[in-house]
Amino acid sequence: MFGVTQLRDVVYVVTSRSSGIRRYNATTHRRLADIDVTGLGYPGDIAACELTSRLYVVDDKEWCVWRVSFDGVDMQRWLTWSPSDRFIPCTLSVTSSRLLVSSRHTDSQLRQFDAAGGDELRRVGLPYRMISYHAVESPTETFIVAHSNELKISEVSTEGQVLRQFSGSSLLLPAHIAVDRQGNIFVADRGNGSILLLDAQLSLRRVIINKHQLNGRWPERLCYTDQSGQLLVGFTAGRVTLCCGVAVFDVLRR
Repeated sequence: MFGVTQLRDVVYVVTSRSSGIRRYNATTHRRLADIDVTGLGYPGDIAACELTSRLYVVDDKEWCVWRVSFDGVDMQRWLTWSPSDRFIPCTLSVTSSRLLVSSRHTDSQLRQFDAAGGDELRRVGLPYRMISYHAVESPTETFIVAHSNELKISEVSTEGQVLRQFSGSSLLLPAHIAVDRQGNIFVADRGNGSILLLDAQLSLRRVIINKHQLNGRWPERLCYTDQSGQLLVGFTAGRVTLCCGVAVFDVLRR
C-alpha cells in the first residue's frame, strides 16, 4: 500500500516496495535523506503527531505499528498483533494528542491511544457489518469512518452508535479521509478518481478535486495541513503501487 503525511516542513512518504520512509521538503519538494526502519516489512499507512514529533507506520507484513522519531534516531515496534487479539492494524490517523487505529478484521474496532504515552484510551466497537478502511477523529470527538465493504461514510459516537451517514452516486470507493479544524471532511474516492468535500454534517459540499485534475490517477491517501491549507494526495497510477506519487493542492480558499 501507500501513505503520506506531513510534520512541520517535511513530507513523509511510505510505499509497500520499500522499508524506508522517504522525506521531502514541503516547500521546495526537494528530496531529503530517507529514514531506514530496520525490520519494517510492508508499510501500509503513515501518520504524524505534532505534539510528540513522531511518525506512526502500519506494517502490513508484521501486523504492527512502528513509532519513529521525526529524524529517525529513535524507532520501535509499538502496537503488535497477538494471537489472543483479533485486532490487526490497517490504517491510522492522528488528531491533536490522540492516535486512532482501524482494524482490517471483519470484527471491526477502532482503538484510540494517547500519542504521548502510548496508553490505550478506548476501544470502539463498530456496528455489525461495518468494516472500517480508514477513520479519523472529528473536532467534536466523534469518529468519521470510511467503510471498506459499503459505499458509505459514517459518523460514529464513542459508544459505537451511528449518528449520520453519507452515500450516493458521487461516492464509489472511499479509500481515505482527512478532517480540518472546522470539521469539514475530505474524502479520497478511489473509484471515481476524485476528492469530495463534506461538511461537518456529512452533507456533500462539492467535488473539490476531480479526475481531470488528478489526470486519471487513483487517490489512495490524504493529509491536510490547516496552517497552509494544502492537501497532500497520495495516488497510484497502475495496479496496486506499480506507479505512485504525491500531488499537492491548495484548497484553503476552495
